[in-house]
Amino acid sequence: MNLQYLTFLQIYAKSRIYLSKSSLYITHRQSSKMSINTFTLPITLPPNLTRDQLLSHPPFTSWLSTLSHSLSLQSNPIHSFHDSPYSLRSLNIQSVDFFGSRIGFLKFSAHIENPSGEKIPGTIFLRGGSVAILLILEEEEGGDEWVVLTVQPRIPAASLEFVELPAGMLDDSTFSGAAAKEIQEECGIEIPADRLLDLTQLALGKFVDGGDEKLQTAVYPSPGGCDEFMKLFAYRHRIDKGTLKDWKGRLTGLREHGEKITLKVVRLCDLWKETVDAKALSAVALWDGLKRDGKV
Repeated sequence: MNLQYLTFLQIYAKSRIYLSKSSLYITHRQSSKMSINTFTLPITLPPNLTRDQLLSHPPFTSWLSTLSHSLSLQSNPIHSFHDSPYSLRSLNIQSVDFFGSRIGFLKFSAHIENPSGEKIPGTIFLRGGSVAILLILEEEEGGDEWVVLTVQPRIPAASLEFVELPAGMLDDSTFSGAAAKEIQEECGIEIPADRLLDLTQLALGKFVDGGDEKLQTAVYPSPGGCDEFMKLFAYRHRIDKGTLKDWKGRLTGLREHGEKITLKVVRLCDLWKETVDAKALSAVALWDGLKRDGKV
């Protein structure tokens, strides 16, 4: 293990965050007066991870700056922890998994303690954010609605046939990744980013923006141990009955020999009971709530 130090300069004037490879500068608004405080944060690194790699990893710097902001809110006299505020004392990066040359996953512990010696548990599996698509097929005749799901191995869940909402990435113009590729190959549907409906923003934007903490406008599936947040989108695609009947015949969820990912379709009204996937269940809950509010 390699012990490194990050020097923090806290300037309580404006809500901005500055980062360089030598120091992390965090600023928060506290009052009209300028107050400056510096401190050093010890960080223990594993042999295969450098300081520069860590500070160049966006999920880590995002997590650290968000936590620093949340801790700074304790300076407010009405905060629950104001009388004995917690502080981040050290970080121990226990392991790192690389995807090629870039960091994939981090596992670390955060030592967070107040002057009374009370601690907050802080074991983190860091993987960053993700996106998922509620892909709704709407029949032109009759208006029946169906949802496209993926079936694929998910070893962390000990499953070889996990049924879930298509997950992937948003690049400059389209939804991309393995699920998007399968959807395009099997259904001929390319999902343009500018036609996606952001369910998390529509449903949760007001709640998140109204809070003091700088959390993502997203769903957090496992906040007790993981930083992951999921932005959930919807995309509606109109289709005729003949095409849907053909697809339902092929998209059964049964994989041919050696195929790692396939698709299946289920009725939108039955989605809540057709999967144990948190993405799908969250998406359908948001969709139903937004429909009740007349927003979709």
